[in-house]
Amino acid sequence: MIEKEWIEQGFIDEPISVNTDVKAEIKRMCKEKNAVIMAHYYTYPKVQDLADFVGDSLALAQKAANTDADIIVMCGVHFMGETNKILCPDKTILVPDLNASCSLAESCPTDSFEQFIKDHSDHTVISYVNTTAATKTLSDIVVTSSNACQIVESFPKDTKIIFGPDKNLGGYINRITGRNMLLWDGACHVHERFSVEGIKQLKQQYPNAKVLAHPECTSQVAELADKIGSTAALLKFSINDKAQEFVVVTEAGILHEMQRQAPQKTFIPAPSIEEPYACNECNHMKLITMRKLYNCIKYEWPTIEIRSEIAEKAVRPINRMLEISKKLGL
Repeated sequence: MIEKEWIEQGFIDEPISVNTDVKAEIKRMCKEKNAVIMAHYYTYPKVQDLADFVGDSLALAQKAANTDADIIVMCGVHFMGETNKILCPDKTILVPDLNASCSLAESCPTDSFEQFIKDHSDHTVISYVNTTAATKTLSDIVVTSSNACQIVESFPKDTKIIFGPDKNLGGYINRITGRNMLLWDGACHVHERFSVEGIKQLKQQYPNAKVLAHPECTSQVAELADKIGSTAALLKFSINDKAQEFVVVTEAGILHEMQRQAPQKTFIPAPSIEEPYACNECNHMKLITMRKLYNCIKYEWPTIEIRSEIAEKAVRPINRMLEISKKLGL
């Protein structure tokens, strides 16, 4: 039975017996319920290890669109669960903690963004996937960090474009493509917190290390990078490049998969501004714990629900993204 206080707090907080083999029970319940666990690279290592599929936003969306599972357990932030529900309206979509929000999505309120679009009504609207379902309904197409540059480039050079909500990713795309997109003033609180001076000190400490940075980072951080890319692109680069040491400038959760894929290499998390030489973690992603995951599958709650009129509008820019990504071989 789902208690009232669980509903109010957005997750089930039922204790698990010390005699329970949590991993085995989660796998058993998933098999019994035909459920699949998807996890983002920024979640805890234990969650990633248990997931059926681990990936970045683009890969998770592509996987959701093609899965034959009855239940998708999205171990990530709220907008990711929404994206799964939009793509799979007939499936049950679970997120272990509904409080797992996204600072970037929160930086783009739907009503304010709608007014911004009305003030520039001759612009095509390209939105980063890190937005709410309601904000996606205002968009002509959605992008992820994996495909943003290529999708922007697929539009004619003279196309007037609004890009939101990430000003840092938008600025990076403008620099790479030579565009002059109009940028919404939003940002990710994790990627804005990296210390330029701290990274410079790490470069001195590890002179042979290459710096890997996510495009959501500030331009000052990007200037220090040897490679800029999505989490999936940074992971691939770290595995294939000859370098043996890397300073990783994105959420620290990705280091788990990097170390798993390339155990012989050294990965150093970039420091934050607030706490120099400490890992820079997303407090929202870290709300997804094994205990919440277990209870979420057991009770099949919390679920992601989206009003049909919003889902019908939001699916169009997402499908357009998936279609263009497939056409471009992304």
